[in-house]
Amino acid sequence: MPAGPPLAFLPPRLDGRVLAAARLLLPFWLSRRSRIHELRVRDGERLVAAIRAFEAGHSRLLLAFRHPSVSDPLCLAALLWRELPRRSRELGVRLQRTPHSFFLYDRGIPLWAGKPVGWLLQRLGGSSIQRGRLDTAGLRSARELLLHGGHPFAAAPEGGTNGHNEVVSPLEPGIAQLAFWTAEDLRKTGRREAMTVLPVGLQYSWCVPIWDAIERLLGQLERNADLTPPASPSLEPEQLYARLLALAERMLSLMERFYRQAYQRSLPELPDLTGRLQRLLTTALEVVEESFGIRAVGDLTDRCRRLEQAAWERIYPPLGGAEARCPLQRGLADRLAEESERRLWHMRLVESFVAVSGSHVRELPSQERFADTLLLLWDTQCRLLGGNVARRPRLGPRRVLISIGDPIAVDERLQDYRQDRRGAVARLTADLQRSLEGLIVPTG
Repeated sequence: MPAGPPLAFLPPRLDGRVLAAARLLLPFWLSRRSRIHELRVRDGERLVAAIRAFEAGHSRLLLAFRHPSVSDPLCLAALLWRELPRRSRELGVRLQRTPHSFFLYDRGIPLWAGKPVGWLLQRLGGSSIQRGRLDTAGLRSARELLLHGGHPFAAAPEGGTNGHNEVVSPLEPGIAQLAFWTAEDLRKTGRREAMTVLPVGLQYSWCVPIWDAIERLLGQLERNADLTPPASPSLEPEQLYARLLALAERMLSLMERFYRQAYQRSLPELPDLTGRLQRLLTTALEVVEESFGIRAVGDLTDRCRRLEQAAWERIYPPLGGAEARCPLQRGLADRLAEESERRLWHMRLVESFVAVSGSHVRELPSQERFADTLLLLWDTQCRLLGGNVARRPRLGPRRVLISIGDPIAVDERLQDYRQDRRGAVARLTADLQRSLEGLIVPTG
């Protein structure tokens, strides 16, 4: 692939006509594209109260939502555009207008989803952010929208999807930091609004039993790994779990052999499946880090973010000066972009596998946990086979539960923040993590 121009910040360009069209199309997108046939809201009165306070000028509002699926934006849109007005009417509360929100999204989305998606996100009020570096333009825009925007602001503190409906990934500190910045900005400008963070949980399940679909997907993954599914498969969770465990063992063994042979990595035998998985993910990242000349710093998610940003800086390098216009210089930049794009598959492998746990299904062998884990394994195989991960198997019609948590008053923490900024951000992040985890309803 040729090297492209530097990645520019994409500012929000909220367009009322696009917003009206999106509201009309939302039921189609939900039912046809995401197969969501049922949406239920728990403790919706908390969101009604928060929106009412925002409209009355009593608070600025940050909606911090869980991000298990790419369907989350559609469900949040349904929550604000459809369910929230319905709940407010039931409570006898009159809202000034149909609720909406500005939102933060990953700058990489238009790269893999296409420019039309980027155009749409901007005109629905989206503000882009590059996650792997200090994106001053993105942060400035987010602060401005939180402080002055005519709608609440929504963001996912997990930073990206993790594919698990009952596991909250470690939260990134950026959302807590934005909340504190806004609270301070309000005080500096003499404004009396409170700064409120409202946790929003999203959790998907299935409207009907999908054990047959789970078994078929498991069989497909087994055949891809050169395993033979049983001739008369059982739908008993114990039998399916044994096959899942054998599949995970087979995939790990194949990938360990690959990294030993292709990259001369020393991967001695380990008895523990979880330990082998973590070692494999670390090895995959090391391969890219060494080729990019990057030190391994932070957890797996931090390292993925830094590698993605380093690749973007090679694929979309800054241009300028006479040398940049030299054909040979341009050719070298194109070759570097091609090599960087190819290397990224190791990092994408880690992104697919990082949320997989050896104990998650064993602890509660529900169809939801089986489906979550198998779809993550499907993502991994799809990337290795060169497929399109956007074309995930559809196992059946889904329902979504949206749970609204207790609001978090940031102003009460300002004194703590002024004395210990890093510690206050960490404590707010930890409290938000506990709140989002508390919104999960166990399945099974």
